[in-house]
Amino acid sequence: MRGIAIMAIMLHNYCHWLRGTVRENEYKFYADRAAGMWQALFSPDDLFLANMLSFFGHYGVPVFLFLSGFGLVLKYENPSCPRYSTFGFMRVHYLKLLRMMVPGFVFFIIIDIITPHSFHFYCDKIIEQGLMIINLFPEPNKWIWPGPYWFFGLMLELYLIYRLLLYRRSSWIVAGAIIVCFLAQVFCDPTGDTLNYLRYNAVGGILPFGCGILAARHLCGGGLSSFSRWQWCILTVVSSALVVVMSLYELFWYFTPVVVILATICLVKSLPDLLLHWSVWLGGISAAMFVTHPAMRKIFIPVSHRGDVYDGLMLYVIAAIGVAWVFGIIISKMKSEG
Repeated sequence: MRGIAIMAIMLHNYCHWLRGTVRENEYKFYADRAAGMWQALFSPDDLFLANMLSFFGHYGVPVFLFLSGFGLVLKYENPSCPRYSTFGFMRVHYLKLLRMMVPGFVFFIIIDIITPHSFHFYCDKIIEQGLMIINLFPEPNKWIWPGPYWFFGLMLELYLIYRLLLYRRSSWIVAGAIIVCFLAQVFCDPTGDTLNYLRYNAVGGILPFGCGILAARHLCGGGLSSFSRWQWCILTVVSSALVVVMSLYELFWYFTPVVVILATICLVKSLPDLLLHWSVWLGGISAAMFVTHPAMRKIFIPVSHRGDVYDGLMLYVIAAIGVAWVFGIIISKMKSEG
């Protein structure tokens, strides 16, 4: 699932910068973008694949949030696991995120400075990014650069919420948190700054994160292993169609991450062994790919902007995977020495 999710995120973060593609509804819901996606679906052109990746690729994020919640339960709610203090828990996870972020951030800064249209970094924003609190300041989308690094602040918030409110607490509390966060969003202006702010922070991530916690507590060892590969394929098609339809209507849009997670599980179950092994390998370098792919985008997107859309995209994918493989070795060494 990590391998599929990181490829979706990486491809989305390239394609949504291409001229002429349909932009996503990630932090806000724009009806005209949904209409543009309908147009792209029923009147496909040369940018059809790029449109699909641009509009839907960001749904790799809730898959990672689901896996994070799932993993926390398996690791920390096992009766044999020692209890961590809140400070100790947050220290461990902050350092884990920092070790992952620093090599990629340094690499991106170097690439950004030596390529055209470099970003104007401010000292205070760099410190806020390093402390992973930049999401909490007004208009985070204007200051977080590279853009995908908003995920670090989000994860730190979710770790804190898990340790303070959800850790070994009733699953009804998790369900209540999901409902409260849903209501906080649904009563906002769908194109307003308030919704944008909430979805840059933990309120927007609780749904998939909480689903991961509930799944780990109640669905592990479920009786779905008897499904055949063809049955999983059918479920993949049905759930993927639901993702498309639900993404295009505002009220359903809030719940789409749950169906995305289901579709990803079904896809993994239906993959042939060769593709599954490749997906597992990509999942192993997903952390490195996440922190390095923005630099590769900066290098290769001019190829697509001059008209060679898919040539640039292919070069970007090859380079991003190769660089992530190298950085994965670096991050592993930093973990072992930490």
